[in-house]
Amino acid sequence: MGQVITIAQQKGGAGKTTVAVNLAVALARAGRSVSLLDTDPQGSLGRWFMTRREKMEDPYLEFGTSSSWGVSYECEKLKRQFDVVIVDTPPKVDSDLRPALREADQIIVPVAGSHVDLWATEGVLDLAQRCNKSPLILLNRVKKNTRLGGEVAQAAAELNARVLDTTLAHRVVYAETLGQGLGVVEARKGPAHDEITALIAELGL
Repeated sequence: MGQVITIAQQKGGAGKTTVAVNLAVALARAGRSVSLLDTDPQGSLGRWFMTRREKMEDPYLEFGTSSSWGVSYECEKLKRQFDVVIVDTPPKVDSDLRPALREADQIIVPVAGSHVDLWATEGVLDLAQRCNKSPLILLNRVKKNTRLGGEVAQAAAELNARVLDTTLAHRVVYAETLGQGLGVVEARKGPAHDEITALIAELGL
């Protein structure tokens, strides 16, 4: 049976789709079969996948959509077919999010480098914990060596959730590759490549 990873965050613009895409591509390139499941009506993940499909055939990577209430059924089905199922969720916290959290083996909560993003995280953490899950905070779009970055990291550490050691910096290459239907591990080797590789290792994938 495959593993389900749910990416969740109440605030829009935290980088959920970017994280989902880059985990999926890196795992697929390592020979793991991956299904991306998009429950966000905005459809950014689907547009990324269609852009990618126009460029290449990727036998290790598949894509599907689901309503929020249909996630449980889809995850049960996909776990039998794929090594990893990655669920991208809408930017909201309500009862519709519960199925995606309940099905998850790991919940990743991306937090962009601001206090506002951090405040928005509390609702997701609370709902995940009500589902008896232990969410993981991923500091994303971090501006290295800034006072704000340090303050957000310190405040995140005080929340009732584990903060991943790996952080994703604010790098243009993440936006560039997303628009091209790619992941950063498919671009030139560099810091972003190393960040995603480190994230996968820390998640035990």
